[in-house]
Formats: sequence, structure tokens, C-alpha cells
Amino acid sequence: MKIEDCMADFQIPRYLHYMDSAATSLVPEPVIAAMNEYDRQYRANVGRGMHRLTRVATQRYQDAHELISSFIGGKEGTTVFTKNTTEAINMVAAGLDWQPGDRIVTTIVEHHSNLLPWLRLREKGVEVVIVQPGENGIFDIKTFEEAITADTKLVAVNHASNVLGTLQPVKEIAKICKAQGAYFLVDGAQSVPHFSVDSRALGCDFLCFSGHKMLGPTGTGVLWMRDEVISPLILGGGTVEDVTTEGYTLTGGYQRFEGGTPNISGAIGLAQAVKYLESLGMDSIFRHEQKLTEHLLTGLTGIENVVVHGPRNSKNRIGVVSFTIDRIHPHEIAYLLDERAAVLVRSGDHCCIPLIKHLGLQNGTVRASLYLYNTLEEVNLLIETIEEISRML
Repeated sequence: MKIEDCMADFQIPRYLHYMDSAATSLVPEPVIAAMNEYDRQYRANVGRGMHRLTRVATQRYQDAHELISSFIGGKEGTTVFTKNTTEAINMVAAGLDWQPGDRIVTTIVEHHSNLLPWLRLREKGVEVVIVQPGENGIFDIKTFEEAITADTKLVAVNHASNVLGTLQPVKEIAKICKAQGAYFLVDGAQSVPHFSVDSRALGCDFLCFSGHKMLGPTGTGVLWMRDEVISPLILGGGTVEDVTTEGYTLTGGYQRFEGGTPNISGAIGLAQAVKYLESLGMDSIFRHEQKLTEHLLTGLTGIENVVVHGPRNSKNRIGVVSFTIDRIHPHEIAYLLDERAAVLVRSGDHCCIPLIKHLGLQNGTVRASLYLYNTLEEVNLLIETIEEISRML
């Protein structure tokens, strides 16, 4: 299927110009149909049941794990379904055996979900080192070489910034982590939906991402682990092989980390979203977004009083573009874009308050985030409307 043919599968773009996919993406009709099919035709719990519906549901749920594992090149690891990226990262933070004096390295450009769990570990005597970027939010790999020492237990960075759109040098960081014996966690919430990501090729130990940012339902996410080195966050139904009044024996594989009844329809919907992305081709999606991003960056940088935050070209970045207009609050800009042109963008701190403060932006930014269902015509409409708003000064 070609990118231009997918528009018929989305309802909202028929009457609104949706550019807030970094927060949550839209959902195509095949994903909705797959979830409805579960509820209408074979709704049952998954696990050890023997009746026909539970056998079908269990198989589809297992198939979803296998499909998503393959999508991220992670068949040799363990793919665990979570609520979102936030839960996946917290599972790692809670599941590793932390000791006073252990060291974590992360960055100031992280989403709160990849910062707060590590900051909380300071209560256990863990040292948290926060690396600062250079100009436009771009990191020099030497900064990581200096920060990641032999006593570093874990390094946690995003693959792509949800504010600046910058891609981080994750493969190079992975090599440093391996040399120093540190675990490496990659927040792939903004990368996995937009271009081909191979967990093994990245060299990470943990890869976390959300289904709702990649055409899937809300309440779905993934924690991929190279090795099962963490303790389960939740124990209960489905996590054990045997239980006595004296103790229990945990099961292996993803089941040990998915206690209780999971989001079955969500998992099936996420698997269908992956199939949809694969039908379009991740390389085609990335090229489409790059074309739109380059056009948007060129248009915005040519408007007086508009400041783009982050790289001014489409190289080594995704279609997340943050900007401000002098003396106009980002919330007001977002409101006017909606009212005047039905263009929907995000405004504020984007759950990255330390980065926003680092950039010296008291009120945050306006963020337009592009995806496969956006068009060049929509980008032009955004640029034209920003030009009109800037003339208000």
C-alpha cells in the first residue's frame, strides 16, 4: 500500500488537520476492526483455558508478541506488553537490584517518563548523572564517554527527542556501555513509530515504546529485554509455574512479567497496527515524514518573529518541530491554529520541564508532530496560519 492510499483509513483528517502524533497517533480502521472482532467474536481470557474461545484468544495474543518482536528485531529477547512506555521504564527501574553507590547516566532532554524513575532512585543512594546537550539539543559522543564510567550500572536515553526531534547517537552510546559493563535502556517512543528500529542492532538491553503513538490503541506499550535480568513488578495470575503456602516458582518468558488479565484487545490492535505499518514500509514512512519536515522547517524559519528550537534541517531528526513566536504564549498560538485553520498541535512543556528550563523557555513551545497521514497541503496551511498569527505583533 502507498502512503497516499492510507488516508481513507482515517476519519479525523477528513475534517481536521491533526499534527499532534507525538502525543498520540490516530488509529486506522483495520486496527479498530481487529479490536472489535475480538470483543464480538472470540472474547475470552488468555492463558490456560481449554474452551474454543480462550484457545483462539490465547493464540492471537501470542501471535501479537511474536509479530511485534519481529518488527523490532527482538525475537531473541523477551517482549513484554505494558500499558505504555512509562510503565515499561518503571518496570526496569523497579526490577533491577540497586545498591547505594550505583550510578545512572541519563540526559536533560528526556521525557519525564525516562527521568523521574531514575531520580527517585536517589532515595536508595543511587547517583544520577544528567548529561547536557550542545547547540540545538545535539550531543557530542565525548560527553557520554566522560560520563559513563566503570561504576555506571545503567544508561537511559531517548532515541528521538519529543521536543526537539533530534536523534541521539544510540549505537555509539551502546558501544560505550558495553565497554564499561553498563545496562543500556533506549526510550523508543518517538522512534519505533517512524522508522525501522532493530533492537539487536542498536545494542541496547532494554527498548521501551508505546502502542498509542504508532497507530495502536491507548493503554498498550512494550518492554523488550535482551535478557530477563529484572524482577517482575507484579505477581499474580499467569506469572507462576507452581505455588505452595511456602513460596512459588515463576514461569519463564513474557508471562512472568504480565501478571493478571492483560489488555487483550489492545495487544491484538497493536499487532494489527504493526501489520499496517509494515504494509506501508517503514522506509517509505520515514521518507514521507522527512519531506514534510524539511518543508515545515524551511517555511517556519522564513517567518519573522518565529524561532525554531532544535536542528534547522531534516538531517538526523524526526518530524517533531518545536517553535515559538516572540511575545505570544504557545497556548494562544495553539488555540488560534485550531480556531482559524483547524490545525491541531501541542503546546506547553511536553513533559520535559528540565529541558524547557534549560532552553530558557518559560512557557514552553508550540509543537507540530507529523506522521504518515499528514500532507504537504496541511503543512502549507500551518505555515500560512503561523504567518498570519505572527503579524499580530
